[in-house]
Amino acid sequence: MVSRLHSVTFTGIEAVLIEVEVDVARKGFAGSMVVGLPDAAVRESLERVRSAMDNSGYEFPRYKTIVNLAPADLRKEGPAFDLPIALGILFADGAVVDEHSKRFLVTGELALDGRVRPVKGVLSAALLAKERGFDGIVVPAENANEAAVVDGVDVIPVAYLTEAAGFLSGQLPLEPVAIALDDIFERVRHYDIDFGDVRGQEAVKRALTISSAGMHNVLLIGPPGSGKTMLAKRLPTILPPLTLEESLETTRIHSVSGELSPGVALVGTRPVRMPHHSASIPALVGGGSIPQAGEVSLAHHGVLFLDEFPEFSRPALEALRQPLEDAQVTIARAHATVSFPASFMLIAAMNPCPCGYFTDARKACKCSPLQIDKYLSRISGPLIDRIDIHVEVPAVPFTELRSRRDGTPSSVMREGVTVARERQRKRFHDKPTMTNSRMSGRLLREYCRLDDAGERVLKQAMSELGLSARAHDKILRVSRTIADLADRDDVHADDVLEAVHYRRLDRQL
Repeated sequence: MVSRLHSVTFTGIEAVLIEVEVDVARKGFAGSMVVGLPDAAVRESLERVRSAMDNSGYEFPRYKTIVNLAPADLRKEGPAFDLPIALGILFADGAVVDEHSKRFLVTGELALDGRVRPVKGVLSAALLAKERGFDGIVVPAENANEAAVVDGVDVIPVAYLTEAAGFLSGQLPLEPVAIALDDIFERVRHYDIDFGDVRGQEAVKRALTISSAGMHNVLLIGPPGSGKTMLAKRLPTILPPLTLEESLETTRIHSVSGELSPGVALVGTRPVRMPHHSASIPALVGGGSIPQAGEVSLAHHGVLFLDEFPEFSRPALEALRQPLEDAQVTIARAHATVSFPASFMLIAAMNPCPCGYFTDARKACKCSPLQIDKYLSRISGPLIDRIDIHVEVPAVPFTELRSRRDGTPSSVMREGVTVARERQRKRFHDKPTMTNSRMSGRLLREYCRLDDAGERVLKQAMSELGLSARAHDKILRVSRTIADLADRDDVHADDVLEAVHYRRLDRQL
C-alpha cells in the first residue's frame, strides 16, 4: 500500500514542496530505505522513526518499506522529514487511517521517544502552504508561534508523534494556534541600551544620525577604548521600527538558518550581527556545498558590525563588495544558484594604526609611516569607496567621562531620523522602503541638484582628494540626507562640505 504526504525542503530561504511517498510491500524480504537524493540526516531518519514508533506504541512494518522524496533530482537535507515519514509509514501499513493528510503540510524532527522536536524554516513552510492552497500545516509545538504569523493558514502544534497521527486520522481534534501580531511587536520592540549612555562623542553621534537617516555605511576610526563598539551597538535604537514585511523577510532568513530561538514568532527589532575577524568567506557572505546564508544576510534590514576591520582576511573583505552594491548575495554551485537578500548597514571600526594611538593626543604612536601605510592598505580602495561616511572617534576626555550630564539620547536622535525618512518615503513614494543610499544615477541628478557654491565645493574636493566617480555619488547621497535631516528641499553648499568632511580616509590619516 502506498501513502502520500507533503513536506518541504529549502532552496536559499524559499520553501520547495516535497511529496513524501511511502510503500509498504506485503511480500518480499524485510528492509527499508529512503530514496530521492537524501543527505545523511535524511537517510538516518528511518532509525529515528523506528525507535519513535516503537516507543509510541506502534509497530514498525516487518515488510519491505521504501520512502521516496519527490522530486528525486532535488537534494533533501535535515531531519524535518522524520514526522512525515513516520506518518506515511503508519498510513501505508494500515496502522492509522489517513483522513486529513492531503490538506496539510507536515514537518518535524522525531526524538527516539516519539517527541516532536523543532526544525528550521517553519515560517517559509507556512508561507508555501498558503501559496499552494493547503488548509494548514502540522508543526512542532515549539515552532507554532512562528508559523502562526502567516494569516489564512491553520497551524496545528504537535508535541508527540501520537498527537500528529491522531489529528490526521480525525481521532484527535486540535485547535489551531492564533497569535496577535501587534502584541508581539509591542513586546519585542524594546532596547535595553541607549545613546544617552555614551558620554561625549557628539560629532560621532551626528555622523551616525546621518547614516541612519539615509542607510549609509560608516567606518569608525579611533584609538582603543574610544567607544566605537559601544556606539555601533546602539545604532538600531535610532533606526525606524521594522515593518511587518521587513520583519517577515528577516525572520525567514533567521528561521531557515536555525538562528531563531524556539518559541519566538518574529524578529521584531533590527538585527545586529558582530562576526569575529577570523570569520571565513562562507561564514561572512554565505556558501557551503549546500548554500547557506552568511552574516550579511542574517543582518538583512539591520546592522553588520565589523570590529577590527583591517584584521579580517583580504578575500573576506573583498567578498563584501557585491552585497554592498546589490543588496543581495548570489552563490553559484554546480547544481544550483541561490540568492539571499542582504540589505544591511555596514558599520566598520578600526584603529588608525597597528598600535592604535596615531590619532590619540594622550599617547605616543610607536608605528612608523611604513607600518601605518601597510596597515591601512589591508582595506582596498574599491571597498573604501563603498563606505559612505568615514568618521574619527577621538579618545573621550576625563571631564566628559565624569560629567553628570547624559549624552544625547536615542529619542532625540531618532526624531531627526524620522523626519528624514518621512521625506524619503514621500520622495520615493513608488518604492516605500527605498532610502537615499540606494538612489540611482538618474535619481541623483533629479534630487541632488547643487547651486553654484555647492558645485565649487564638490569640484574642489574631487580635484584635491582625487575622488572616484563612486565617491562623487556617495558625497551627493550623503548631502541629500543631511538636507533631509534639516527638513529642506534644496541641497546647500554646507551640506556638501559636511559630506566631504566624512571622506576621512580619502583625506589620509
